[in-house]
Amino acid sequence: MMGQQAGAQDQLFYSFNLEAHVPTDHLLRGIDRFLDLSELRRHLACFYSHTGRPSIDPELMIRMLLIGYCFGIRSERRLCDEVHLNLAYRWFCRLGLKDPVPDHSTFSKNRNGRFRDSGAFRHLFESVVRRCMTEGLVGGEGFAVDASVIKADANRTRGIPGAVARQDPRQATEAVTQYLAALEEDGVSVPKNVSLTDPEARWTAAPGGPAFYAYSTNYLVDVDAGIIVDVEATTAHRTDEVESARSMLERVEERFGLKPERLIADTAYGTGPMLGWLVEQKEIEPHVPVWDKSERHDGTLSRADFRFDATRDHYVCPADKRLTSTGRATSDDALLYRASKFDCEACPLKPRCCPNTPARKIPRSIHETARDAARDLSQTDAYRQSRKDRKKVEMLFAHLKRILKLDRLRLRGRSGAQDEFLMAATAQNLRRMAKWLAPAPHRMAEMAV
Repeated sequence: MMGQQAGAQDQLFYSFNLEAHVPTDHLLRGIDRFLDLSELRRHLACFYSHTGRPSIDPELMIRMLLIGYCFGIRSERRLCDEVHLNLAYRWFCRLGLKDPVPDHSTFSKNRNGRFRDSGAFRHLFESVVRRCMTEGLVGGEGFAVDASVIKADANRTRGIPGAVARQDPRQATEAVTQYLAALEEDGVSVPKNVSLTDPEARWTAAPGGPAFYAYSTNYLVDVDAGIIVDVEATTAHRTDEVESARSMLERVEERFGLKPERLIADTAYGTGPMLGWLVEQKEIEPHVPVWDKSERHDGTLSRADFRFDATRDHYVCPADKRLTSTGRATSDDALLYRASKFDCEACPLKPRCCPNTPARKIPRSIHETARDAARDLSQTDAYRQSRKDRKKVEMLFAHLKRILKLDRLRLRGRSGAQDEFLMAATAQNLRRMAKWLAPAPHRMAEMAV
């Protein structure tokens, strides 16, 4: 016969065990096993008053934020509702059935206040990286670096040309005026277009798509298990992205004592200064394609057709004539090697060498030795393996946008972007540890016997 649920409540008292209602294979169980917040209170102690009414437990707020980033809950208002309703979320946050959930406004106050001032998110991220190192997930032999563009919380139609905002501050907001003044004080050029809501966001465009305001998240990843060892927020500009790679490598060496034997990156990081810094100063193998524009496609001789004599410091052309340099570098860190006008005028190869100039000139980077080292490495089997390992960074970016739903920021300013990127990277590392190291359900049952 068809059953019917009783409408009245028959039982007045319940014995409810929250622990028993969270599945043994739930992702949060694995994350909870590797998350250690014992140092968080001490780190934040000086940012709380010793008198007054007790505040919301900072550990509770961090646990709730981690839930949001781990499961792609981007709204803090919705996050509070989910924690209120979801038993697994309550268990992870150490909340009983009758315990109240903090109001969503509490997160904004703490994020923009004591959490940011104390560097709590950086502290949390580095504590998780140390746990990854303890668990043997960080080899330290090979690192990969890359950047991905994330949309800013700024309407693409609410912008103003930088030159107009500088000439007529009345057309700009106070935030834009202060931002441009800070740039002028630092000697930085004014951006082409400035957002009225988030001036620090950079106007950029992906190939084939419309332009928008964005920031870049930069990942430094250990290729052994794909653990993110550092993250940095920058403007969506290639120069800033490449410069952040230096900052991250130095910070990882300082904080964790990790210095890789090889760095894997794409062509954007294959500039002369970057390769020179890696090879000559850090002694790190650059598994990076060289940024090279010396190849000519108009039928004339390229630089590769000239032989460089390092002993005598000159080039030798196909006609066996010398090109010498004064030894003074140009503004783009290059030495200019010139042939004799007398030699070129009488040379039968001139129409194929320098048809439009009196004599041939060849620029050579002051970091050409490091560039040659990178070219030599590109012929090795280790380099070919590095090309495959680099995909681990791209997979993390895809996971960040598709699974964690961080394809658009909710916080504004570079500091807001940094907070979001740190928390997202922390969530990715915790998820990786939980899935790789947490015992399977059948193993947990055997351990309980």
